[in-house]
Amino acid sequence: MQVQFWGTRGSLPVSLDAGQLRQRLLSVLEVAARLPAGQLDTAIGRAEFVDALPFALRGTYGGQSACVEIRGNGPEHLICDLGSGARGLGNAKLARFGPGTPQTYHIFMSHLHWDHLMGLPFFTPLYIPGNRLIIHGCHAELEAAVRLQMSEPGFPVDFSLVDRQVEFHPMEPGQTYDIAGFQVCAMRQMHGGDSYGYRFAQEGKSFVYATDSEHKLDQEEQWAACVDFFREADLIAFDAMYSLAEMVSVKADWGHSSHMIGVELALAARARRLALFHHDPLNDDASLDRLLADSRRFEALSRHRRPPLEVLSAYDGLIVQL
Repeated sequence: MQVQFWGTRGSLPVSLDAGQLRQRLLSVLEVAARLPAGQLDTAIGRAEFVDALPFALRGTYGGQSACVEIRGNGPEHLICDLGSGARGLGNAKLARFGPGTPQTYHIFMSHLHWDHLMGLPFFTPLYIPGNRLIIHGCHAELEAAVRLQMSEPGFPVDFSLVDRQVEFHPMEPGQTYDIAGFQVCAMRQMHGGDSYGYRFAQEGKSFVYATDSEHKLDQEEQWAACVDFFREADLIAFDAMYSLAEMVSVKADWGHSSHMIGVELALAARARRLALFHHDPLNDDASLDRLLADSRRFEALSRHRRPPLEVLSAYDGLIVQL
């Protein structure tokens, strides 16, 4: 099983602005100025220099909203959410398979807020005759919300032009479904209008997609259910939008969680890897680097006698092999 992140931001897409890019270039030049003379004179030397920079200087966590792909051993495609990252995913699929080979896409919707649906009209495979999009979800309003993304006056291409290629598959939380060679189960989460996490299992590997969920420290039953859902997962994509202080104070009941809570839950579940996800659009790359470092220190302090947990921070384009 392989997981690729195409969009990792929460609430809305963001990008580097001119001022941020200028400051980043200045920071890189400051590092370069301290190098021995001649180190950057060759292409290899320049590449090694860039590769040794902190991630927040040599790369970016990206700015697309939530979209994650799961690849298994079958020909059909599995996707979690259709945020703005779905555009890049759709273009990559079209480049690989072309318009002449019909494909089937299984899309699992965590919830129906616009930042998780806004990529649908720009998902190119939707417009290729012969392709199938099977949209799975637990919300009664699933079909109505999807159709609304492509309706006047919000979008010029009406859903009626593609609805023959789209199917809707209602799911019940707690029930396991066999879908495209995976065993898939959903869990209700605490979020405005409800959100659902998904667990995907195939050939002894498991991935949990758990975005847009708040975890109250005093709700033991919810905590225990989440630990059970995460149990021994090979990778968890976890809503780490806020700091712990924000989550329990000014942003309580906003429906999101913290990187510290993610570490606690993943350790309790004896998961193997945790990917911090659904990044706050207010956090720049340097801030996300600091949150990752804090999370790794907290994991080391909290582990006790439990197996180690690898903590990652998801970025647009990240591929994780399970």
